[in-house]
Amino acid sequence: MRVGFAVPQSGPWATPANMRRIAARAEELGYDELWTFQRVLYPVGHPMGAVYRAVHDPVVTLSYLAGVTSRIGLGVAVVNAFVQPILLAKQLATLQIVSGGRLTAGLGLGWLREEFEAAGVGFEGRGRRGEEFVDVLRTAWTRDVVEHHGEFYRVPASHVDPKPSPAPPILLGGTAEVALRRAGRIADGWVSSSREDLAGIGARIETVKEAAREAGRDPEALRFVCRGVTRVRPGVSVPAPGGGTDADRPPLTGTYDDIRRDVADLAARGVTDVFHDLNFDEEIVTAAPEEALGRAEEALEALAPGA
Repeated sequence: MRVGFAVPQSGPWATPANMRRIAARAEELGYDELWTFQRVLYPVGHPMGAVYRAVHDPVVTLSYLAGVTSRIGLGVAVVNAFVQPILLAKQLATLQIVSGGRLTAGLGLGWLREEFEAAGVGFEGRGRRGEEFVDVLRTAWTRDVVEHHGEFYRVPASHVDPKPSPAPPILLGGTAEVALRRAGRIADGWVSSSREDLAGIGARIETVKEAAREAGRDPEALRFVCRGVTRVRPGVSVPAPGGGTDADRPPLTGTYDDIRRDVADLAARGVTDVFHDLNFDEEIVTAAPEEALGRAEEALEALAPGA
């Protein structure tokens, strides 16, 4: 299993210095990837919570961190399909080139109507739009002459260069069965959301694999990435294996031993990649930057691959 870590991206702790520190330390400790997410705006009065109140752009953040790292992978989970795909194709291709081929591109359909409204994009038909979006990205990255005439997007016959080599793998998000099956049919893998019920993640992975088989694709070649909403709580523990369980403890919440056992359980359920995301811990995103960094560095050490 590949193990990653989300960079500081939300709230007061998401300073350039903290981003650099977490990225460099994660690379030193042998983590496989750094991860980001997207939230363009926060509607006034919306109840979605502090994590979404102030979020840096994921592509710009990864481009910044590409320059201060050399080996570790760079992932976005996810960019939503209310941006123009030909522009995103150019941005991601450039990031793939300047980073030396380290990018994983996660795409989502989006769920916040206000973001679609602000982008001037219709909210309906998001499934069809998402499939066409993937087609435009792959066409831009692989064909000498790029031309597309679809339901949602038009690209006149053009050269869209330079090409990324290799083209970044494309992961799709989503929890509905149609979204899972779409990932199996057309994507290089699936990425879970911050609201994923990890107890049932194995069944969703199997749905993706089944759709891949039906499409004549190799399901074992796909990646299954879990956004690990990780909350370190030293006072919340469960007995060691064989000593019972605590049904009230959410996965990836508790002591470091608890969290490490949860990661092993995710691997047994078919997850190929997990990344620890402290941005979704309310105690982190509302803390002073220095305190949040200290807690994150401790977690980096404790949860490092092979720790």
